[in-house]
Amino acid sequence: MNALSRREEDTLLKVTKARALRECDTVVKAFAACASGRTVSVAWACKDQLKVVQECMVQFTAPEPMEAIRKEYLRLRAQNPDSPEPILK
Repeated sequence: MNALSRREEDTLLKVTKARALRECDTVVKAFAACASGRTVSVAWACKDQLKVVQECMVQFTAPEPMEAIRKEYLRLRAQNPDSPEPILK
């Protein structure tokens, strides 16, 4: 089977977002520090930091990287059909 269930797709997205946040930790922390104590002004005061966070995250969550992750997941699932869910690292 070469398709993912909705649950598998959601799980891959969650795992990928978590990995992206780990990989982009320093820029996320810089944005969080900028946003700390702000409300409306965060929109213009921290826009440069937000852009850096978005650029970092898209490296992992854009359609191309997500497709590569799906393919790897399907490959691992085909290798281990008895395993409930392959683990991606």
